Amino acid sequence: MKKKEYGVLGLGKFGMAVAMTLAESGNSVIAVDMDEDRVDEAAQFVTCAMVADVTDPDVLDNLGISNLDCVIVGVSTNMQASIMATILTKEKGVGFIVAKAENQIHKHILEKIGADKIVFPEAEMGTRLARNLMGGEFVDLVELSKEFSMVEMPVPEMWIGKSLRELDVRGSYGLNIIGVKREGNLKVNLDPEKPMEKEATLVIVGKNSDFAKIGVEA
Repeated sequence: MKKKEYGVLGLGKFGMAVAMTLAESGNSVIAVDMDEDRVDEAAQFVTCAMVADVTDPDVLDNLGISNLDCVIVGVSTNMQASIMATILTKEKGVGFIVAKAENQIHKHILEKIGADKIVFPEAEMGTRLARNLMGGEFVDLVELSKEFSMVEMPVPEMWIGKSLRELDVRGSYGLNIIGVKREGNLKVNLDPEKPMEKEATLVIVGKNSDFAKIGVEA
């Protein structure tokens, strides 16, 4: 999977969790905050960490923010700063902007000014968001624990046309297919002899480390 370049503006619990998870997976991460202690902490694992005002257009230009694949605006308690950072990031042409909202009014404003995704998370949701951003291979991910996740993903190309019995997913990968979605309908009583269809979405449970065996980073 191709690694991407991310910017994280604001290093509270949410922003720090997102930055750490993205960096641990080998992505390039630029982290910015006004708090020197938070920046020092982030500097231990991100590509670049800077003490700066994210509402300053010159700061964003110096960071080369227009070249990033995605920017996460983690500022939320200062609504004005959050809105300004989102507007400036949008004006710089960033392709995908995620913004943290403090409340529904804040969310509505962020939607109006062009944020692509709006969230209301803390640290745990920050980790999940980062993995969803990276994981183009899956539709959704729910962390069941630190080691186990439930993933919704399209049928891998190498599985199309093969049955559950042929694939022996549990024996070969240590994963359990617990359901199949088609056109929004979930089926959990699966026929082990039925070939996998390209249009289906699989619901799989397993250890995060085992998902890597099928090319999914969970």
